[in-house]
Amino acid sequence: MIMNVKTITVAVALALSSQGAWADNPRNEPVQPIPAAEITNPQLVELGKKLFFDPRLSKSGFISCNSCHNLSMGGTDNIKTSIGHNWQQGPINSPTVLNSSLNMAQFWDGRAATLKEQAGGPIDNPKEMAFTHELAVDVLASIPGYVNDFEVVFNSRELNIDMVTDAIAAFEETLVTPNSPFDQWLKGDDDALTSQALAGYQLFKESGCVACHNGPNLGGTSYQKMGVVEPYQSNSPEIGRAAVTGSDADRFMFKVPTLRNVELTYPYFHDGEAATLEEAVDIMGRLQLGRVYSDEEVGNIVAFLKSLTGEQPRFEIPILPPSTNATPVPEPFG
Repeated sequence: MIMNVKTITVAVALALSSQGAWADNPRNEPVQPIPAAEITNPQLVELGKKLFFDPRLSKSGFISCNSCHNLSMGGTDNIKTSIGHNWQQGPINSPTVLNSSLNMAQFWDGRAATLKEQAGGPIDNPKEMAFTHELAVDVLASIPGYVNDFEVVFNSRELNIDMVTDAIAAFEETLVTPNSPFDQWLKGDDDALTSQALAGYQLFKESGCVACHNGPNLGGTSYQKMGVVEPYQSNSPEIGRAAVTGSDADRFMFKVPTLRNVELTYPYFHDGEAATLEEAVDIMGRLQLGRVYSDEEVGNIVAFLKSLTGEQPRFEIPILPPSTNATPVPEPFG
């Protein structure tokens, strides 16, 4: 894989956290500021951006990566469970792509170890983009503009799915959201947080939320059972990590989601059943901690969570290479 963006890995982040040695975290908190991405291969990133927004990677020709990970909506689609090919309702809530490079693995059940591996998953999933890797590559190879782009980046006019997923992952690695009010506070700005948000953060720590939501991404570094103190009631067919490991001990174990930009990524949980942050905080308090928060406490924690909204990625929407007559005609969507 071509390395293109210098990001701080989960392992390094946790090591620095445990040592209290994060340079931009003079307060020595269990949460660290989001590091900005440093782009070292802009042509690869630009190619990945085009692919991320291109619906021609789907069988219908209407679904792109951005359909479920909309970058104007916090990197999600803001519906309970995503809609895929032929209007099929997916089984699970779409996790945000923002700051996903800081996660230990991808998808709620962690079945993809890297962003590159994740990028290839939806393309050939019959309920999502419903294509095949071979056909997706054939479509791209029929578009002269893409062939030229791939040749510039990979020094080859022969395309393959590894190149496609390399590029998409490279773009996704740039989708970090630094400089949130909370990050500014972590770096020493006492005026960056309201008194309510600061009270919410203190309660967040005292309650034990940081046991799972820690590090620069406030999550994404462990699997935890949904419903520790009380069982979680859900109509979702998803069983969590057990679908990957085959172990019943992993039933309802899900990757802890990031809390970064969480005010933008509603609805919440793997099944999207919590419509608001207030509802999510109340449920998490009762089911995971055995604690019933007062309305004031819920409001304080929500104020803290809203302070985690960082600078959203800003870029021009790419102009996609035009199709030629050789491009297969997609089937109608729906």
